[in-house]
Amino acid sequence: MMKKPNNMMLQTLARLIILVVLSFSIYLMLAGHNSPGGGFIGGLMTASAILILYLSFGLNPIKKVIRFDYIKIIGIGLLLPGITGLVSIFFGFSYLKQFFGYFHIPLIGEVELTTALPFDLGVYFVVLASALTIILTIAEDDK
Repeated sequence: MMKKPNNMMLQTLARLIILVVLSFSIYLMLAGHNSPGGGFIGGLMTASAILILYLSFGLNPIKKVIRFDYIKIIGIGLLLPGITGLVSIFFGFSYLKQFFGYFHIPLIGEVELTTALPFDLGVYFVVLASALTIILTIAEDDK
């Protein structure tokens, strides 16, 4: 009988690394319409955090934490940019015309909101769900 290795150091470090990677992925996702970043790289960073989770804890904790159907998330991600483009056509502008405005949110202050955000969020969902589908399919085949 083979003894299971003790990965306490790896698991402890993974928790910290995952927190940093997820925080940076959210930053990249939100900064994408004004500077380098966006939904694509944010989705890849989030998928890499989940890959670190898989490498340090195994497949079962991932399945316990992430219980949604990735194919549905890909569909939702594809709908968001399409709806964003159709809204601009509905108001008489060209497809995917970008709009932005500044709004005051209590306790936060002045915040810029833009129509590029739902587009980037859709790309984020597509990339994240696609990468997770690939990673977890390969992980399940390993058994």
